[in-house]
Amino acid sequence: MTLVLRNVRPWGGDPVDVTLDGAVITAVGPVAVHGTAPADAGTVPAAAAVDGRGRILLPSFSDVHVHLDSTRLGLPFRPHTGTPGVWNMMLNDRNNWRNAEASITERATHTLGSMIERGTTRVRSYAQVDADAGLERFEAVLAARETHQDRADVAVIAFPQAGLLRETGSAEVLEEALKLGADVVGGIDPCALDRDPVRHLDIVFGLAEKYGLPVDIHLHEPGQLGLFSTQLILERTKALGMQGLVTISHAFCLGELPDAQLDELLADMGELDVSVATVAPASPLPLQRLTAAGIRVGLGEDGQRDYWSPYGNADMLDRTWQLAFTNKFRADELIEHCAAVATIGGASVIDPAAQRLTSVADRPGLAVGDPAELVLLEGDTVTAAVMDKLPGRTVIHRGTVVADGLQLV
Repeated sequence: MTLVLRNVRPWGGDPVDVTLDGAVITAVGPVAVHGTAPADAGTVPAAAAVDGRGRILLPSFSDVHVHLDSTRLGLPFRPHTGTPGVWNMMLNDRNNWRNAEASITERATHTLGSMIERGTTRVRSYAQVDADAGLERFEAVLAARETHQDRADVAVIAFPQAGLLRETGSAEVLEEALKLGADVVGGIDPCALDRDPVRHLDIVFGLAEKYGLPVDIHLHEPGQLGLFSTQLILERTKALGMQGLVTISHAFCLGELPDAQLDELLADMGELDVSVATVAPASPLPLQRLTAAGIRVGLGEDGQRDYWSPYGNADMLDRTWQLAFTNKFRADELIEHCAAVATIGGASVIDPAAQRLTSVADRPGLAVGDPAELVLLEGDTVTAAVMDKLPGRTVIHRGTVVADGLQLV
């Protein structure tokens, strides 16, 4: 099916008409005179056109770090009850998630739908598997993905939130999720949580090798401890030939290392094509240096109004603002780079064969041959769109409109 986006501004530039044929962009040309077909678009029925109204055209958002199984969006606000520390927060979640006003499947499905309506069509979601939850949360994320299968692409990470060594049966339930179709093997804090990085990484990378899957490891560990774990992850990546197939999420230590150590580590990560997923924390990562080192970086919303945190609203444009704000960016080029990270950057984390950002000036994803994964946003410029976060968005997945004109209050 052919679809024409009339009078749109790619990356906030000059108005054009963009033609989509199925899942790809097939033409970008001058805005057609009203009532005629755009250049090179052929004869297009009026019903197969979207009035862009001069809105900004961007690649759709890619949320590469979201916990669809950990959300209370759409439910009454609940005061925060967690206490600091990954283990303590996990226990708080464990003590509460089954008692919510709606099932985890309903909540995951609602949150994914809200993300799509706000412009996200590419998702990498965690699904907690542990001795307590078993496969219940994993199956809820699979159900949410199935409900929205025609509106977004969702990869599911089997995620051992409680670690792999602290509770009997954790590794077994992780492997069971892989047998049932998980797309990525998850891991978490090999030193700080499981306190045995060799055994933890043996399990994670052993399962990845056995099932031929990529790896995504939550790394909250600070400073030198985080550096140590990262170096162990890089050693495994190299030994198993898993270049391009490993992601380190959070990677807080990257914002805490001395320059000489950081430069050496980033060079090694770039050589092994290890990507990074960030959630725009208060202590930011060195985003410009990561990009300069050739490291794929994507953005995500983490948990959203859940038992870990009251933050998150299913809007990646809002999280893009947070990425710019926490980095203290003011220049338009850098704020636009945050939008590029939230869109194309994340897409390259999900698929290492996809187009990548090579500098903070890159604005790819909207040329002939690029995927028809797109979002139209209100705003004078990309920076203005990030600042204002206005409603009235049109969302396109595989060349089809999947959400249009959402009015948020």
